[in-house]
Parts: sequence; C-alpha cells; structure tokens
Amino acid sequence: MSRDHILHRVRTALGRSAGQAAADPLPARIRVPEVAMEARIASMRTRIEALAGKTHRVSTPAEACAIVAAALQGKSAVTSNAPFLTECGITGLPGVRSGITRREELRALCTTVDIGITSADYALGDTGTLVMLASPQEARMVSLLPPAHIAVVPCERILTGLDELFTVLPMPAEQSSSMVLITGPSRTADIEQILVRGVHGPGQITVIIVG
Repeated sequence: MSRDHILHRVRTALGRSAGQAAADPLPARIRVPEVAMEARIASMRTRIEALAGKTHRVSTPAEACAIVAAALQGKSAVTSNAPFLTECGITGLPGVRSGITRREELRALCTTVDIGITSADYALGDTGTLVMLASPQEARMVSLLPPAHIAVVPCERILTGLDELFTVLPMPAEQSSSMVLITGPSRTADIEQILVRGVHGPGQITVIIVG
C-alpha cells in the first residue's frame, strides 16, 4: 500500500482534504486542586512507600543531616551542588564528596559511590514524584547512576501534581536541557513479567521531607 494511499485514508477518516490546514489545538485542560500542605506530604509519603521507597519527615535541616549521616555509616556518597544540601550540613559529612563541577570527574564518582544525594526542584504529592531539572546544581548523574538515591526536599516545593507543575513551569525546555520525573526506585518487569529493581537507575530511594 503506497504512502499517498495511506495518508488519503487517514485524511478521509478525519474528514479532511489534501492541503487543508490543521485546526487550532484545543486549549489545555489544567486544573490545580486546593490541597493543604499536610495532605500533600501525607500523600507523597504514602505513594513513595507503596513503591518500596522510604520516607522521613523532619522539622529542621539538622534533623535531615542526622538521618543522612546514619545512612552513610560505612558507605561513600556524592552530592549534587544544590544549595539546600549545604544548608542542611550534608555536604560536610564524612565520606561525602561534593562541589564536583567537571563532568568526567562526576561520572567517575557516580559509578563508584554507594549513594547519590540530591535535593529536588519540585515534588508531586499525588504520585510521590521527584522533579529534577538538569542544571549545574542538580546534575542528572547523581540521581541516576549510584545504586541508592537520597533526596532531601523542603516541604514548600511539594506541588499537588502535574497540573500545578505545568502551571508553575509551563515551558520546562526554556529552563533546562531535560526534566526527569522520578517515582520510586527504578524497576522493570519487561522479562517474563518478573519485577526487578535497580535496572535503569537506583534500586533504593529515600526521600527526606524537611519542614
């Protein structure tokens, strides 16, 4: 069947003729629900833990630092350059490498350390998703290459969901080369429908919500 014949059948099914201009796209249907912060936090924790992730809720950056320090016992880690991690004191913990700006050095570290530690630009309460905008502050490798990922997130960055995200950030491509959405540990069931974690990224994820 020729290409022209296939396209003719598609146009006929759509009620259009050759050369006819496409109709204007429908307006975006975005609805941002009103959800209290405590409800967003509770939903986020429930969703992450339902996917075998771990969560902690703390009041202060110092408490977040203490949880990270406990997780680092006998392990090595690299942090992103997110200012909030420095504010928490995490970049100064023993066994933590931070402030890496050279891509080759960061890649080598991320392939050898036990834990990658980041913050997050946003989080989505309805799905337990971390939103990471690639930048010098949040290099993608830190959240993707090490076998375990710890994200330390201020509670004020938790949005209700995708609709609110695209209200706050309508054109992500204008601010970042990529936007990564992380929902729970990496997992796949492509082979014989057997669930395997850690195939495409960290097999363990811990989210610490601060505030």
